[in-house]
Order: sequence, then C-alpha cells, then structure tokens
Amino acid sequence: MKLVFILGNAAVGKMTVGQALMKITNLRLFHNHMTIEPVLEIFGKYDRKTINGLREIIFTNFAASNNYGMIFTLMMAFDQQSDWEYLEHIKNIFIPYDTEFYYVELIASQDIRLESNTTENRLKCKPSKRNIFDSNQRLIDDDKKYRCVSYEGEISFENYLRIDNSDKSPDEAALLIKETFKV
Repeated sequence: MKLVFILGNAAVGKMTVGQALMKITNLRLFHNHMTIEPVLEIFGKYDRKTINGLREIIFTNFAASNNYGMIFTLMMAFDQQSDWEYLEHIKNIFIPYDTEFYYVELIASQDIRLESNTTENRLKCKPSKRNIFDSNQRLIDDDKKYRCVSYEGEISFENYLRIDNSDKSPDEAALLIKETFKV
C-alpha cells in the first residue's frame, strides 16, 4: 500500500494535483473536502468531530483493502502541533499494512492562490468555496493566523518533495511526483 499526502496552504492546488496524479497512477484520491462538504450540508456548519470520524472510517477500511494506494490532501499548518499529530495518527492507521508513505508540499504565493480560489474545478468540487468574497477572506485570514508553508529544511520525512507549483500545471506537478516517488 502507498499513501501520498499532498499538503499545503488553502487553494494551492492540492486537490487538482491529486486529481492529475490519480489519472496517471493506480492511486485513489481522497481530498479533504470529500468529508467537509457533506458535513457542512448536513450540519449547517463545520463539525470537526464528525469530519474526523468519517475520515477515520475511510482510512481504516481503505488501509485494510487490497487497493494500491491513496492520495490524501490536507491543508497543513506547520506551526500547529495538532496538525503534525494528525498526520502521525493517519500514518499509524496504515502502518500495520506495510504502507509506504510519501509527502508532497505544494507552495505558491497568496496572489496565485487567490486566483486559483475561483477556478471552475474548485468551485464544482467544493461548494463551500462558492461565496468568493468569504472564501478569499478566509484564505487571507488563515494566512495571518497559521504558517502553512514549511521552512526550508524543516521537513525531515524520508520521502518528501516540495513543489513550487506557481508556474506548473497540475499535470506537470503530478508527473514530477510520480517520477520522483515511482508511485
């Protein structure tokens, strides 16, 4: 089993790169809004306990399956210990299944991310982002509140790749991930 984490800031292209990577590998995509959006729809608000509970079931059952592997996308705040602990928690679900772990960090400037925050694919897959003004404001506020870009050399994972995808298409980024990790 292989588990590719695609980490990064809001609207940096995690889902889109994950979609492109899924097309050229046998990996399945589980982007974080696959649990966020239904919970928002049902509960009328963000409910972390329910979202994490749904993810737990998916991770547990997927890890025990015969699937080749998974791509999981996550907005990562590198200055929040709880985000590091959550990555370890997910990893611990998969460890008993001889899983190989890969970590991709996508980075891009706020201007580029604000532009990508309005793309057709993003708005189609993430209804909670359709109020562009509110979505842009959350992105700007989160940039002030969290550090969602790692420091150079901060990440010590064995299989780690940092991609500045400011000038890369999702297909180019996906191909780079596939070739680097042989997934």
